[in-house]
Amino acid sequence: MTVTSQSARWRFWVAMAAVFLLTLWLLNDILLPFVVGIVVAYFLDPVVARLQRLRMSRTWATTAVTVVAVLLTAGVAMAILPPLFAQLQSLILSLPEYTVKLAARVMPLVDPVRERLNLPPLSLQELQTEVAQRAGQVLTVAGAVAGKLAQGGLAIFNLLALLFLTPVVTFYLLRDWERLVDALDGALPRDHAATIRKLAHQSNAAIAGYVRGQALVCITLGTIYAVGLSLVGLKFGLVIGLIAGAISFIPFVGTFVGAVMALGMALVQFPPDWMGVVKVAVVFVIGQMLEGNVLSPKLVGDRVGLHPVWIMFALLAGGALFGFVGVLIAVPVAAVVGVLVRHLIGRYRESQYYRGADAA
Repeated sequence: MTVTSQSARWRFWVAMAAVFLLTLWLLNDILLPFVVGIVVAYFLDPVVARLQRLRMSRTWATTAVTVVAVLLTAGVAMAILPPLFAQLQSLILSLPEYTVKLAARVMPLVDPVRERLNLPPLSLQELQTEVAQRAGQVLTVAGAVAGKLAQGGLAIFNLLALLFLTPVVTFYLLRDWERLVDALDGALPRDHAATIRKLAHQSNAAIAGYVRGQALVCITLGTIYAVGLSLVGLKFGLVIGLIAGAISFIPFVGTFVGAVMALGMALVQFPPDWMGVVKVAVVFVIGQMLEGNVLSPKLVGDRVGLHPVWIMFALLAGGALFGFVGVLIAVPVAAVVGVLVRHLIGRYRESQYYRGADAA
């Protein structure tokens, strides 16, 4: 292949990538149900494939899996969302009071440090006023956002599409998943097909191993923390537990944030009964032990992982570029980019740019 033809091919693929990204950006407002459908279909495809191995047709396996997934999602949403929203609203309204109580317990430990640093004394009344203003601002912003969303026809369309269109998209993608994969494989440039297939398999292993496994870890930890904190009697234990589980895909961050929130609430609620604080701490110790010794080794194992800093950057970049859709696809895209970067580094180490023109 001549240098001119190689240059033309590079220009073609760069132009195709630019058109694809521009299309995503232009259609960002209506992509949510389709992206969610793709993500759900990707996660459920192994279940459908297993049912196929049990002599069930692809259509019937897809139908069964889709119906069960919809029923489970609806049941979990009806069971969790009402108490979750109630606890969240109560937490925001009670935040000034709990902040002052927590500060009153912590101030004897903090005051000597503030005196040594020549900092002004902390006024509990000023702190309560400040927190109350912040909580009021949060409620005002949340109300304004909710009102704006309710007035936006496109937002209503997205919500209805997410509820009714996503199951349909998921069903058809699951049913035709193998055909789609074969069609994509048939469209690969023949001289690079083997390399692209190898990278695709590595990307799939990274996504399936890390994203699927880590999602199960987050769901399991969120359930453990929410149930455990509720059983020990911690107020807002459901909210705190689910928050801790949801951000557990960043190692130690979910446990740390959840533990700080839970222990802060426990210091407000339980003393002089310090056993309640100990029980809250035990819940997070058990969760961390299960994550390190059982959940992560079994569900994630030795598969390709992602650095926490890279995950945070991917989430912020995806959200800034494509909103909530970008957040949904950020981690899978980061896994694919990681595979591509490792491949390019390997090619670079084999090239003359790294080895030198006189290398054997």
